[in-house]
Amino acid sequence: MINFKNASFIKSLTDVKEKPSGQLPEVLIVGKSNVGKSSLINALCERNRLAFTSSKPGHTKLLNYYNIDNAFYLVDAPGYGYAKGGVDLDRLFGEMMENYFVDNKELKLVLLLLDSRRELNENDKEILSYVQQENIPYYLVITKLDKVNQKEKSQLNKHLKESEIPENIIFYTSILEKRSLDNLKRAIEKAL
Repeated sequence: MINFKNASFIKSLTDVKEKPSGQLPEVLIVGKSNVGKSSLINALCERNRLAFTSSKPGHTKLLNYYNIDNAFYLVDAPGYGYAKGGVDLDRLFGEMMENYFVDNKELKLVLLLLDSRRELNENDKEILSYVQQENIPYYLVITKLDKVNQKEKSQLNKHLKESEIPENIIFYTSILEKRSLDNLKRAIEKAL
């Protein structure tokens, strides 16, 4: 069993050629800027400041590698869909991720995060389409579940069903609900 508490930040990089050595499997976290990637990493690892959280969208501009119990790297990708201060995050994300995916034999799972208060946007759909096309295992991780009521959750479920997302790959999470995080941890372990 993987001890997610045994986690450490390894390095940030702009070029996948600088990846950490040691051929550990990789779990990539992607999602729209401000979807809660850093908060989810901290909650999964039960650490307050492992990943830096910011109230400003678009803070992550690099690929951040975290070693989880010497079992795998959790790789936090830059967010997409938000541009401020002259930084085109969609372009940055596109270039960086294009290089990341090419011949990446270590990539074992993609976690696509979606804010429970939103629907899949074009960027999300492009990533879903890409991982499906390339046969890369993935989970759709719904974040901030504590921020929606039952009616809103029901509307989201309807949207996901219409988008033909299989129910068995959807994980509803809240950093306030340990059980939802434990379910995701078990699923990550199973995928590895």
